[in-house]
Parts: sequence; structure tokens; C-alpha cells
Amino acid sequence: MKNHRILVIDDERPILVTLEALLQRHGYQVDIAPTASQGLKLLKTKSPSLVLLDLQLPDAEGLQTLDSIKIDSPEMPVIILTAHDSLHNAIESIKRGAYHFISKPYAPEELLSLVEKALEKQLLLREAETLREKTEQLEKRLEIAETPRAPIFMSRQMQQIEELINAMAPSDANVLIVGESGTGKEVIANVIHARSRRAGQAMVKLNCAAFPQTMIEGELFGYVKGAFTGAMNDFPGMIAAANGGTLFLDEISDMPADLQTRFLRVLQEREYRPLGSTQTMKADFRVIASTNYPVPQALSENRLRSDLYYRLNTFQIEVPPLRDRKQDIPPLISSFLRQFARQLKKPEPEIAPDAFQKLFDYSWPGNVRELQNAIEYAVVLARQDSIGVKELPAEIQLPTALQQAERGVPPRTGVQSLDDVERNTILQALAECHGNKKKAAELLGIQRPTLYNKMRRYAIEL
Repeated sequence: MKNHRILVIDDERPILVTLEALLQRHGYQVDIAPTASQGLKLLKTKSPSLVLLDLQLPDAEGLQTLDSIKIDSPEMPVIILTAHDSLHNAIESIKRGAYHFISKPYAPEELLSLVEKALEKQLLLREAETLREKTEQLEKRLEIAETPRAPIFMSRQMQQIEELINAMAPSDANVLIVGESGTGKEVIANVIHARSRRAGQAMVKLNCAAFPQTMIEGELFGYVKGAFTGAMNDFPGMIAAANGGTLFLDEISDMPADLQTRFLRVLQEREYRPLGSTQTMKADFRVIASTNYPVPQALSENRLRSDLYYRLNTFQIEVPPLRDRKQDIPPLISSFLRQFARQLKKPEPEIAPDAFQKLFDYSWPGNVRELQNAIEYAVVLARQDSIGVKELPAEIQLPTALQQAERGVPPRTGVQSLDDVERNTILQALAECHGNKKKAAELLGIQRPTLYNKMRRYAIEL
């Protein structure tokens, strides 16, 4: 974070000198300006990374100066530093794009912490933009080559998974894919099949959680006419349909235990009988299975038989949740934007920096599937080829501090003090009102100034 340039605009000479010395002592380059006009000139010539701005200047009103900074440099983080502390000034500053508002006299540690956080956020935005540009360049090269596009991963975790897929896909080894719902386990299975020697044959998919126990056996093994009530015709089943290709069993831990035993025998003997038939059929398929249930827990609860698990687990791929591989968010956004713009026959929209930051900061409990749905939602609502924060789903618009509260997850765990209870109650009220402080105060039965005081007390920032 060192060697960043910071511009200080303040008309009080002692403040300028003090801030210059403090920031330089911590490794920052500092430019100072006693007037708004001089500050705006330095903004253009020095290209600072951050601006500290006083609201009372001799030649301009501070909020107007903030507007001018945002016009010239929309992504420039600005921290308002003023002795004229008021709720109106704080709200107006944030509305007009200020990163934070701090009143004089200030604690040096608090100011330095805010400066560091603002610069970290700016660095993150630049890295995300760089990743997005690299992704777009790579996708353009792929389009020019007119080759089928596989998922593009930027995170090291997913690149390692892709390396494993490249190594084992050409074999017939069984594969077990584990991970939370929505992480892309089926996409991984598709890639394995596409890169296997069976790619020219069918890939048949059976979701074990989608069928009642009484039906899933017939779907998998097939049946002959009259095998059971309602069996009006012969049905070959999915094992037969996957002959020569790949059988993908999604949510394998939801397969009934007795059926797991029978399927294990198919894997061992490579033959099976349809329901009601006396004829033995050959089974020639590669099996890929997946589960969103933690494997140790599935085994201990007998949801997944250990003998079947060991048979399937020749290769295990654990797909990490999206919150643990944020580098993959920019290329995924780029891909989904292009996909839904084409489907809706609309120009591909751009995402505003503040909206992109919201997408990047969100925890994505629904993983890639939730991101895909969010981008589709935003593309549908996009106006004038642009997606802003207002075009994002409501839960993503919420400040980070409120997102857990909205989902009913206590922000703090363990034995709670009265302060903890009050803080959590305020967070939940703000989440329920989507950050609207007036409505939250009404819901809590308190006045807005009281709510603001409590938010400051509990360091709740929106």
C-alpha cells in the first residue's frame, strides 16, 4: 500500500502540515492544496490514488468540489475531513460518492485505517478490471478460432481442477464430484465427458433427488412391459441409453441404499437386468457421480454406502464455493453478460464500477448458479446498455453487514451480551428494510437520530 500518492485539500495550514507529516511518515507521497481550484489542478497533474477533502474552502463549497472530483475521476476514493460535522453533511457526502466521512479532531489511527481500506478497495477494483480485460481478450481469441469454449477459470483452485481433468478425462476412471449446490458440478461433468474418448457418444444424466424411490430404479435399470402396475410398454432405462458413453448420477447420496447396492454390482460385473426381465444386459459406460452432501457426513449417516463410495472415488474433484475463488467472478460475469445479451437480442451491457463491486463483495451462498441468475436479472432490467446497482437483485444491493442478517444468520455467535442483542436487532431491521434507515427506525420504534447514534456506537456502516 506504500508509495501511493494522496492529495489533501484543506484551507487550514496547520492541518495541511500535520497531515503531510503523518502520511509521509507512513510511506505515502503527499500533495497539498489550500483551495479547491489548486486541488483540482493537482488532481489532473499528479494523478493521486486518494483525496482527503475539507468541506469548508475559501473559493468553493466542499460538496461542489466533491462533485467536480467525481466528474473528472469517477472512481477516485474521497474521504471527507471536516470540523463541520452534521448528519446532513455526512449523508450528502456519501450520496455524492465519498468513500467516508470523518470529523475533526480525528484520531490518526482511525484516519490511517480509513486511508488503507480505501486504497485496498481501489486496488481490488483495478485487479478485477484487469482480470475482466484478460478474460475478454482470451474469449475473443477463442471465438476467432471458432472452437468450442470450455469454462474459463482464473482462480488457482479451478486451474488445478482443470489440470486434473485434462490428465484423467481420456481414461474410463470413475469420478466423484463434491461441492455445494450451484458450484458447477454438472459443468465439470460435461467437461470431463467432452474431453474423454467417449465424447462422441451420449452423456445421460439422472438426478437421484428428482425421482421418488419407487421410480428411480426403473429409470436407471429400465423395465419390461407388465413388470409393475403402470408399466404399459418396455422402457430401456438410462444405463442402456448411456451405452458406450457416460452416465452422470447427480446427488448420488439421495439414491436409496438398496439401489446403491444393486448399482455397485453393475459397476463390478458390468451387466444388469431390467425390472421384470430375465435377460442379462451388458453395461458399457463411464460413471461420473456428484453430491452436495459432505462426504464424511453422508458416510456416517449411511446416506452413501462406503463400498459404493470407494468404487466411485477413483478420482475425487472438490469444487470450491464461489466465495473462496473470487478471481473467477469477473470472467463468469463477462460470460453470462454475453450469453444473456445474445438470448435477449440486446446489446451487451457494461457494469458500472459500484455495481461490479457489489457483485464482487457478495458472498454468493447460491454460488455460480446464483451469479448466473443475478446477471440474467440485471441484463433484463438494463437500460441504455448499462447495469448499475439498482439493476441488481435486492439481496445483492444490501450492504455487506446486512446480508447475513437478511438470511437470518446471526452476525455474532456464542453467548451474547445485551449490546450484541441490540446490534443484531438493528442489523436485522436494516436488512428487512433493505438499508432504509427511516423505515428501520420506524420498525424498531425509535427516532432516526437515535438509530444513527446506535449505528455509530456499534460501528454499523452502510
